[in-house]
Amino acid sequence: MIVGNDDLSLPKATVQKIVTEILPPSAGVAFSKEARDLLIECCVEFITLISSEANEISEKEAKKTIACDHITKALEQLGFADYVPAVLEAAAEHKEVQKGREKKANKFANSQIPLEELERMQRE
Repeated sequence: MIVGNDDLSLPKATVQKIVTEILPPSAGVAFSKEARDLLIECCVEFITLISSEANEISEKEAKKTIACDHITKALEQLGFADYVPAVLEAAAEHKEVQKGREKKANKFANSQIPLEELERMQRE
């Protein structure tokens, strides 16, 4: 399935939030809607480029799943090696968050308390 770039986008509110967090309020700099839309297009293009390269790397390794290692190799091959430490740090943080979520899910699954009882306890 070929998807045109017109079909791909990022949430405008999320991008605006990131930009707002990065720009210091003391700078007095505004970010126009046109600039935000252009930034979104650039981000989509960057993601497409990296994921395409990572896909090629995973295919050469006869893998069916693109892993973090494929992303870091793609970044390096495309001249973005400076991003690798930040990407690895973000991946480690994500892994820790996922562990916490799994523990919470398992806590209730392994509690031996019926779902109805848990719901009743929650209402009280």
